[in-house]
Amino acid sequence: MTPPPSASAKSPADYARAQWIVVLLLVVSVAINYIDRGNLSIAAPLLKVEMGITPSQLGLLLSSFFWTYSVFQLVSGWLVDRYNVNWVMAAGFTLWSAATAATGLIGGFTSLLMFRLLLGVGESVAYPAYARILTERLDERQRGVANALIDAGSKIGPALGTMVGGMLVARFGWRPFFIALGIGALVWLPFWIKWMPREMHRSNEPAPERPGIREILSHRAIWATFTGHFAGNYFLYFLLTWLPYYLVEERHFSMRAMAAVGSLPPLFTAGATVLTGWLSYRALAAGVPLTRVRKTCTVTGLGLATVVVIVPALPGTFAAMAALMFASAAYGIFSSSHWTITQTIAGPLAAGRWSGMQNFTANLAGVVAPALTGFVVSKTGNFFWAFAATGIVTLIGAGAHLFGLGKIEPATWRCSRPAATSA
Repeated sequence: MTPPPSASAKSPADYARAQWIVVLLLVVSVAINYIDRGNLSIAAPLLKVEMGITPSQLGLLLSSFFWTYSVFQLVSGWLVDRYNVNWVMAAGFTLWSAATAATGLIGGFTSLLMFRLLLGVGESVAYPAYARILTERLDERQRGVANALIDAGSKIGPALGTMVGGMLVARFGWRPFFIALGIGALVWLPFWIKWMPREMHRSNEPAPERPGIREILSHRAIWATFTGHFAGNYFLYFLLTWLPYYLVEERHFSMRAMAAVGSLPPLFTAGATVLTGWLSYRALAAGVPLTRVRKTCTVTGLGLATVVVIVPALPGTFAAMAALMFASAAYGIFSSSHWTITQTIAGPLAAGRWSGMQNFTANLAGVVAPALTGFVVSKTGNFFWAFAATGIVTLIGAGAHLFGLGKIEPATWRCSRPAATSA
């Protein structure tokens, strides 16, 4: 991408280096984001004993994050379009880190619930901010790679949280773990303040007019991006919340084996998303049409992820885990590209709001998937129909991207159209 006028003092090499440092900082932030949202699951066994938390209360706590995280996507999307996205990102990061650290000081269920809700508020800024920054900062091919790296960070975070966090909690207890995690994460802030892309915001220029929510919702492609992202998140949150229970209860894994195997699906997803991002970059550089590249990734990824339905039907443990890893890698093919599609269509004028609304809809899957799975398992006594439901939702998402997206190209918003001139 050609450096903006305000960055003209920098050489192209310096500008390129600076923009990839920004991407690296975003990758680190999303890894921290996902570690923080998943740390309660790691501490749950100790919390249950120490505070006498019932299974129903624990379920409430695990889902409470998504209440505020989903709803505040709408607020955060507006904030990053209206104000300096760099400082909105910094404020959200500080808030969610403080909520994580404060969780280590709580005294009971009510205060724990409050800080989980606060964590959701802080983390809600992340993806709308990423969308705004990448849309203004990188060109189409670069955004594909950057989004793949960010998505990989979101999968490596839970894997590290499960493996390392579990050992730290066992050794030092859950309270020191939360406090150290929250305070330690703040080391990220000075680096962000130093490297954040200041040329995106020039105080001597008026804020551009942006499309309203009604106009954005009238775009045909938005409903396909909503549906596809919801389907992908349903797959993700089903595994994040219920896979450990499934491995122990139905596959009879030990706790140690469960921890090892349970950390693998996110790693398979991360590997696939990085590889797909690189291949997409090469395909675009070779002249393959943008729509073909992006839709091939999302439709193929979600379509192949439906293999998850056969996992409970396979009697052999090795075959079942192989199918699970294949489905997780397929999901990575999808997740490398779906945010890039949104950023391309929405453009700089609508990336924040569109992304906020999309992430609001998609993260309702964090409420639906765990609850529906629990209901199905309690009624049927096994996981067959729970896996089947996941496969069906995933297939619907593939169909939405195949038939609902149309040509992937920047939208022409009313506020960006040239004014009509009289003859």
